[in-house]
Amino acid sequence: MKAKQAISALSALAHDGRLAAFRLLIKAGPEGMAAGDIAARLKMPPSSLSTNLLLLSNAGLVSSRRDGRSIIYRADYGAMRDLLGFLIEDCCNGSSEICTPLAVTLATCGPGKCR
Repeated sequence: MKAKQAISALSALAHDGRLAAFRLLIKAGPEGMAAGDIAARLKMPPSSLSTNLLLLSNAGLVSSRRDGRSIIYRADYGAMRDLLGFLIEDCCNGSSEICTPLAVTLATCGPGKCR
């Protein structure tokens, strides 16, 4: 991941509503969630949610697909892993006692596994 991509992703996540939506989509797994369900769970007006999901999508953190009348959003786990990898790339100057637990978590993180 390049610095510009990381900045875009971090900027998108630097908002309460967008961070909550992204975390909810991470928990939802690869099936994702309908926009209406996300709005209801987060108690967020649909217009605000739409804007937040668009920004997350533009940052490459979520994708969407149409399913009948619903739009289903899902987290992009690869993008999340790339961002986390970028953040710990130079972790503590290679100090294994700090970096190893982070690297193990990152390596085992996937749909429905990240906590």
